[in-house]
Amino acid sequence: MRNAIVAMTMALTLVTGQLRAAAHKTPPAGVGPGRIAWFDVTTTNDQAAEIVAGGIAVGTLRIAEGKISTFNGVVYVQVTDIQASCKKVNQLGGTVVAGFPFNLPDGAGAVAVVVDPVGHPIGLYSRSSLPPAPSPTK
Repeated sequence: MRNAIVAMTMALTLVTGQLRAAAHKTPPAGVGPGRIAWFDVTTTNDQAAEIVAGGIAVGTLRIAEGKISTFNGVVYVQVTDIQASCKKVNQLGGTVVAGFPFNLPDGAGAVAVVVDPVGHPIGLYSRSSLPPAPSPTK
């Protein structure tokens, strides 16, 4: 799968002719629920980049911080309600990866990584941030 994602990344780069240094990760565009919003590929190579197609950022190649995990290539699907989507993943036998979902910086939405019943990672992206956690009552 990793080789396929790297090949897809390179093909997109060759077709669009746009690969730029990843100094700032642009939030994914609103593409509509159920559509691919972003992809993220981790590499041990010291070349990080943001992938651009049609002038819109569609993904990143980023440098691994330590060992590459099993989630080194994740495609993010846009969802309307990330909490409801995570609940549905659990109902269907999948798992929400520990630490997810969480809000992206600057109110850019929220993300989660989930794993299907056979171990394939899938990213979820919502343009809406998670609601604030309820404050503890005394």
